[in-house]
Amino acid sequence: MVKEDRWLRETYVDLLIEAAKEDERIVILEADLMKAAGTARFMEAYPERTINVGIAEANMISVAAGMSAMGKIPFTHTFTPFATRRACDQVTLSVAYAGLNVKLMGSDPGVTAELNGGTHMSMEDVSIMRNIPGMVIYEPVDSAQLKSIFPQILEHNGPVYIRLLRRNAEQVFSENDSFTLGKGFRIKEGKGVSIFATGIMVADAMEAAKELETMGIDAEVINIHTIKPLDEELVLESAKKTGAVVTAENHNIIGALGSAVSEYLGENYPVPVKRVGVMDHFGEVGFTDFLKEKYGLTKEAIVKAAVEVIERKR
Repeated sequence: MVKEDRWLRETYVDLLIEAAKEDERIVILEADLMKAAGTARFMEAYPERTINVGIAEANMISVAAGMSAMGKIPFTHTFTPFATRRACDQVTLSVAYAGLNVKLMGSDPGVTAELNGGTHMSMEDVSIMRNIPGMVIYEPVDSAQLKSIFPQILEHNGPVYIRLLRRNAEQVFSENDSFTLGKGFRIKEGKGVSIFATGIMVADAMEAAKELETMGIDAEVINIHTIKPLDEELVLESAKKTGAVVTAENHNIIGALGSAVSEYLGENYPVPVKRVGVMDHFGEVGFTDFLKEKYGLTKEAIVKAAVEVIERKR
């Protein structure tokens, strides 16, 4: 895998600016983190459609809800813990309960918060948002996938939580790949074990599949970019084919992708499942590679999990 030349946030802001040219309803709201979000370029293009509420995330969500009620399409921006933990009540009641069309961007998910440390390192943001009725949760792998899905996020009438890596993503997909919001994407066919991965863990899942192949294990790799709603049809189809499942995510194993897959299969087609993710732990200061190793977010962990579920299947 190779890193993309541009930070993923730059692609995101490009898409916002281009969309705003076509749709005057698009506005952005900031919580004094425009430098971090990279949205200063949007403000330069559309100063009258940019609102910085200051370090007041809950208020930002309430303002966005009001703007949506008046017919605008607001995009809010802050770090993942502040978009979810801090503003949970406003997201739940002012946006989702009211049925409003607000798009919420949370940046630096999981260990990618790096040197901002534990206070800014949300390992539970997906779990929080997944519990909110009507919420769509989307996490792009790279720029190509974000470009493909972004117009669908705009067209979706309702709240969408975008879990966005700010920095250079691993280039996994090409501009020729096509994606659908709410539908998983099978990267590699396989019959021995199903690996469902999201976000930065997709590249690790692909590397793990290569290593498993040297061990005589034919792994299927599926990217679940939309964690809610879960593509239940694809999950069931793959689990029936392989009879063993591994999930991999840059998040607590409680409440997010691993839980969604386990809950669905537990009720519909029980097979051995192993979740690779953060084991119910707070974050800390460190670079991404160091933190991935510390919390077991590696290809080696995926390989070990795959071998385990295959043994349980036997």
